[in-house]
Amino acid sequence: MQTPSEFVTSYALIGQKKSTNVATKLLVLGVLAGFLIGMGAAVTNTAGHALTNPSVAKIVSGLLFPFGLIMVILTGAELFTGNCLITISVLEKKVNWLGMLRNWFYVYLGNFIGSLLLAMACAYSGPMNLGNNGVAVYTMKVAAGKCALTFGNAVVLGILCNVLVCIAVAMSLMSKTTVGRAIGAYLPIAFFVIAGFEHSVANMYYISAGLFAKNIPAYVEAAAAAGLDITGLTWWGFLVHNLLPVTLGNIIGGCSFGALMWFAHGPQEAPVPVPVVVTDEVKTNAG
Repeated sequence: MQTPSEFVTSYALIGQKKSTNVATKLLVLGVLAGFLIGMGAAVTNTAGHALTNPSVAKIVSGLLFPFGLIMVILTGAELFTGNCLITISVLEKKVNWLGMLRNWFYVYLGNFIGSLLLAMACAYSGPMNLGNNGVAVYTMKVAAGKCALTFGNAVVLGILCNVLVCIAVAMSLMSKTTVGRAIGAYLPIAFFVIAGFEHSVANMYYISAGLFAKNIPAYVEAAAAAGLDITGLTWWGFLVHNLLPVTLGNIIGGCSFGALMWFAHGPQEAPVPVPVVVTDEVKTNAG
C-alpha cells in the first residue's frame, strides 16, 4: 500500500493524464461511469422499495451502492466527483486550472448521459413494475424527496458526500491489490449512503428515473394510491433545486480534500543546511 505522500505524488501524474486525455475518451468513459453509478442507484431502489424500516433500508442501500464506484475504478471509467482530486495535480503544477475544468466538463456531461440512458431504460422497459409498481413508487418518492431539499442543505450534504467519495478514491488507488482497491472504495461510500449525503452523479439517476417514471400513467396511479405527492418532482426542481447545489457542494468538498492531502503530504522543500563555523578554539579542543 502506498503512503499518503506516495499517493499525492502518483496522483499528481494521474491527474495530469486525465486533464490531457482526448475529449472523446473522457466523454465515453464518463458515460460508462454514469451508467455504473446509476446501476448502484437502481439496485438500491429495487432492494429497498419494500423495506418499511428506514434504518434497514439505509443499511441495505449502503451495502449495495458502493459496488458502483468499485466498478468505476476497476474499469478505468471517469467520474466527475472523484476527479475533483485533480486539484492535487494543479497544486503540484502538473496541470493548470483550465485543464482540470476541461476534464470536468466532458466527464460531467458523459456522467449525465450515462445516467439518463440507464434511467430511461429502467423506467420504460419494466423493472419498476416489481411489487405491483412498488419500485416505481419508491423511485418517485426518493426523487421527490431530493428535489424538496433547500439549496443550503443540498450544498452542505454535497460537501460531506464528496469528502467521503474522494477518500474512497484515494484509499482505493493507494492499494496495490485488487481486493485492497475494492475494500478501500467500499467503506467510505457505504458511509455516505447510510448517512444520507448527496452525490451529484447518483442523483442524475435517482431523480431522472423518478421523472421518467412520472410519465407512465400506471406509475402515477400507483403513486396516488400510495398517497405520494409528486407535484414537486419536475425537471426544474431536479436541475436547479438539487443538481446545481449538490454539484457545487461536491466541488467544494472534493477540492478541499485534495488540497488538504497536498498540503499535509505533498513534496516538501528540503531544509537549507545551516553552515557550521569552526573556530580556532573548537579546532584546538577537537585536537
